[in-house]
Amino acid sequence: MEIRKSAEDYLEAMLMMKEQHGYIRSIDVAQQLGVTKPSVSYATKQLRENGYITMDHANFIVLTDKGMEIADRIYTRHKVLTDFFKKLGVDEATAREDACKVEHDLSEETFHALRTHIEEMR
Repeated sequence: MEIRKSAEDYLEAMLMMKEQHGYIRSIDVAQQLGVTKPSVSYATKQLRENGYITMDHANFIVLTDKGMEIADRIYTRHKVLTDFFKKLGVDEATAREDACKVEHDLSEETFHALRTHIEEMR
């Protein structure tokens, strides 16, 4: 199943919130992505309907296995690419911003080759 870049961004932000706080709130996702609360409400409705997230009894967002798989894949790409760009001499803010742009469009083959190359350099 193909998922849109915006949905990947939401899932990635949710995983980041989970790692930072131990829970995921809509307001934190809105702040992380720089979007409005209604935008998050719409996106979470779509993600819930597609089986990527659920809501718990306290109205916290919970990533399903399907959602976690996508979030983890995108977040891993983000971290690897950010680190790679920083090693090339790019400042951290630009490296993070550029990683966000590239993480969605890079083929699995190219990402795997890049990751293998980075590991061989160590």
